Amino acid sequence: MNQEQPIIVGLDIGTTKIAAIAGRKNEFGKLEILGFGRANSNGVQHGMVLNIDQTIKAIQQALENCYASNPNLEIGEVYVGIAGHHIKSLQTRGDIVRQNTEEEVRQEEIDRLVADQYRTYIPAGDQIIDVIPQEFTVDNFQNIPNPIGYSGVKVGANFHIITGDKNAIRNINRSVEKAGLRTKDLVLQPLASAAAVMCDQDLEAGVAIVDIGGGTTDLAVFYEGILKHTAVIPFGGENITNDIKTGLGVLKTQAEQMKIQFGSALSDEAKSNAYITIPGLRGMAPKEISVKNLANIIQARMSEIMDFVAYHLKQVGLDNRMLNGGIILTGGGSQLKHLIQLTEYVTGLNARIGFPNEHLSGGHIEELAKPMYSTCIGLILKGYNDYENKNKQLDQNFIKATAAGIMQQEPAVEETVEETVTGDQQVKVKSRKTLKGFMDTFKNNLIEMFKEEEDTHL
Repeated sequence: MNQEQPIIVGLDIGTTKIAAIAGRKNEFGKLEILGFGRANSNGVQHGMVLNIDQTIKAIQQALENCYASNPNLEIGEVYVGIAGHHIKSLQTRGDIVRQNTEEEVRQEEIDRLVADQYRTYIPAGDQIIDVIPQEFTVDNFQNIPNPIGYSGVKVGANFHIITGDKNAIRNINRSVEKAGLRTKDLVLQPLASAAAVMCDQDLEAGVAIVDIGGGTTDLAVFYEGILKHTAVIPFGGENITNDIKTGLGVLKTQAEQMKIQFGSALSDEAKSNAYITIPGLRGMAPKEISVKNLANIIQARMSEIMDFVAYHLKQVGLDNRMLNGGIILTGGGSQLKHLIQLTEYVTGLNARIGFPNEHLSGGHIEELAKPMYSTCIGLILKGYNDYENKNKQLDQNFIKATAAGIMQQEPAVEETVEETVTGDQQVKVKSRKTLKGFMDTFKNNLIEMFKEEEDTHL
C-alpha cells in the first residue's frame, strides 16, 4: 500500500509557548516537517488554560506563523498535549469472560476490555483522558504483551488510567475550537515527549522521562516495555524565574535572561568571583549580581523538582538503579547547565538530555531538534501511531472481506448483475457466463496484481 501519508499536526499548549508543527512521514519512516509556528503563551499557567481569550489569540498567532512557513498547508485537526497538576493516574484491573472459547482472542475483544475501563469509578468532576493496557493475562498465562492469537476462557489486563479535571479539559477543547480547529485527540504531554525522545532499547532497559516545561515538570516511567507510572509535578522553569526575580530583586525579563545565559543547576560549578551587571531602573545605580548566588537559587528549586522525581520513582519501587536506561531529561528546562550532574546526584541514576531529532528526517530546521519541542513532535508521532493501527485493522478487515467474497463466488451459468458495496462506493460486478470465463478473469487479476507489486518495488 503505497498511498501518500497524511499530514498530522501537533499543538503544544504550554505555559511559556504555544507551538504548532505539521509533519508527514517519508518512505524511511522519518518525520518531514512541513510547517512550524510558535507564539508566546498568555493565559496558560501551570499547564492549565485559565484565560481562554488570550489562549485563542496565542493559538491563532502560532497557526499564522505555521502558515507563513508553508502557505500550502491546510490545518483542520490537531493532536493536543495536556498537562497540569490536576492530572492523576491510577492502576486498575479488568477481565472479560469469552463466549467462543474455541476461537483465538481477537482485537474486538481487547477493544471491549479497554472500553469497559472507561466506566471505572473516578471522583466527580474528573474525566478519563486515556486508558493504557499494561500486561495481559489469558487464563493461567501471565505477563503477555499482546494476547491476540491466544486461546482461553478469561482475558484480563492491568490498566494505567489517566484522569484530569473536566473544566480544565473543557477549557483546552474550547480554546482549540474557537481558534478554528478540531481536537483529534488529547495526549498526556509526558507520553508525547516519551514518544519523541525514546527508542526501543530505552523501553526495554527501563527509563524515566522527565520533561521540564515552563509551568510543570512531567514524568513518565517505563519498565520492562510497559508504562508503569505518570505524574505531573507542579513546578517548572517559570518557578525558577520567579525565584530569581524575588531573590535578587530584578525584573522578570532580566531574571529569565540571567537564567538562560549565566544560570547553573550546581552552585559548586559557578565561579565565586564572577558578577553580572544589571542596568538600574529609571536612573538608579546598576546592580551587581553574583553568579554564585544565582546558581544557589536555581539549585534550590531544581533539587526540589528532582526530589519529587525521586519520590515518584520510590513510590513505584523503581529507585535503587532498577532503571538501567536512567533518566532522560527533556523540555526547555533541561538546557540548564550542569543539570545532568544534579539529577544524578539527587536520584542516584544515570541521566542524559533527550533530543527529538532521532525521528526527524534530514534537512529539518535546527531549532526543532531542541528539547523544548519534544512534546510537539511526540504529538505528531502519537497521531501516526493511531493512524497506522487504524489502517492495520482496516487492512485486516479488507482482507477478510475479499476472502469471504472469493469463497462465495461461484461460476454462474446465466448472466446476472450484482451490486457489491465497498466502503461508501457501489460497484457493479458482472458474473461470467461460463467456468472458462471465470478462470480467465481470475488469471488476469492475478497477473495484474503481480504487475502492481513489481511497480511498487521499482
